[in-house]
Amino acid sequence: MSTKEVADRLVQLCRENKHDQAIDELYAEAVKSKEPAGSPMEFTEGKAAVKNKTIQWEQSVSEIHSSVVSDPLVADNHFAIVMDIDATYKAHGRIQMSEICVYEVKDGKIIADEFFYRMNG
Repeated sequence: MSTKEVADRLVQLCRENKHDQAIDELYAEAVKSKEPAGSPMEFTEGKAAVKNKTIQWEQSVSEIHSSVVSDPLVADNHFAIVMDIDATYKAHGRIQMSEICVYEVKDGKIIADEFFYRMNG
């Protein structure tokens, strides 16, 4: 798959709240994932670990009020999307968050992702 095809498929699956399926389909086995400095899972490596991070996030949410995923912006082997979420978390209550997500693609698979958002508190 081309970078654009990977980007379009990721956006489709995220809009359908199928984050686990997106990882299964689109991520490379040796993927590297970065969150902002100081976040609980600042650096995660490997498809299984990234999927586990996603499952932990899903389990921390008690309700998603709204979720919006932008169309991708593609440049060569990278793409970026904006994700806006309004969710109630079990430990923190209701939080609205906007993040920029940047992905790197090689051989039709996501080999790296990095998320940019403001840490609360």
